[in-house]
Amino acid sequence: LQRSQQLKRSAWLAPAPCRLSSGLPVNIGVLFVPQQEAWVVERMGKFHRILEPGLNFLIPLLDRIRYVQSLKEIVINVPEQSAVTLDNVTLQIDGVLYLRVMDPYKASYGVEDPEYAVTQLAQTTMRSELGKLSLDRVFRERESLNANIVDAINQASDYWGIRCLRYEIKDIHVPPRVKESMQMQVEAERRKRAMVLESEGTRESAINVAEGQKQAQILASEAEKAEQINKAAGREANAVLVKARAKAEAIQLLAAALAQQHGSAAASLSVAEQYVSAFSKLAKDSNTLLLPSNTGDVSSMVAQALGIYTSLTKPQAVKTQEEVPPAREDLQPPPTEVLKAEEASSS
Repeated sequence: LQRSQQLKRSAWLAPAPCRLSSGLPVNIGVLFVPQQEAWVVERMGKFHRILEPGLNFLIPLLDRIRYVQSLKEIVINVPEQSAVTLDNVTLQIDGVLYLRVMDPYKASYGVEDPEYAVTQLAQTTMRSELGKLSLDRVFRERESLNANIVDAINQASDYWGIRCLRYEIKDIHVPPRVKESMQMQVEAERRKRAMVLESEGTRESAINVAEGQKQAQILASEAEKAEQINKAAGREANAVLVKARAKAEAIQLLAAALAQQHGSAAASLSVAEQYVSAFSKLAKDSNTLLLPSNTGDVSSMVAQALGIYTSLTKPQAVKTQEEVPPAREDLQPPPTEVLKAEEASSS
């Protein structure tokens, strides 16, 4: 109750100013100007001053409140209008304009109806800016279009004391046929993207399959290589070692046999036999034959083989002459008898 009484008392002490039928307040000498409003006062028909928010005193009958300007941001709905684009497409566009009165004096005496003037300027500017763009660019460059319209309005409205803060396009209506063609274009573009994505997926799948097969082959070859290395390091290495040891033992036994009595004669007989055996296989292994000039003389061939063996064993015989005792002459058969025995065996 106390709060309501205080509000009634304050309302009685500071009554709201009376307004005429036109909406302008009446000068009663003491006036209270609301916040964010500017009252333009004329004295005897001439501009006197602008009342600021708060308590103000005027002379009745001499001073008159001629204009009331709101300093708040004003929102104006720009009616729908037709505009032709650069590619001769007629569009129906409407928008919203946001502006503010910056200078109450210019807004009162610079133009008769500021809101109407700014609205018409926004419409004409919109048509001129849309005529510079094609239909596709209108949809892509709405922000730049809005900025161009705001700049054009501010250049003209600077003398009116009004500043355009921003302009927004609400709706763009396209003719039905153009809309259908745009829809078909969008569908075609979507199908194209789908086909491209499908082909890229197929390509990636093929690449992945090829890469997988490549890696599988590489791994298989590496596994086979490792298996062969393990085999070579295992069984084959042992086999090579066993063969080498057997060969070494055979060589030692052969050397011991040669060091014994009549060992050189036995070795000569063995070499001669091997020479004759190899010569008899020449015609069986290949069609190309390399024959000596004295093929029919078997004794000369055997003598040649023995000479080769003697020339190879001569240095070894010199080295071992001091170690091996000389054989008895009565026990060694003469060379002629050895040759005769060899000829008999070969015949």
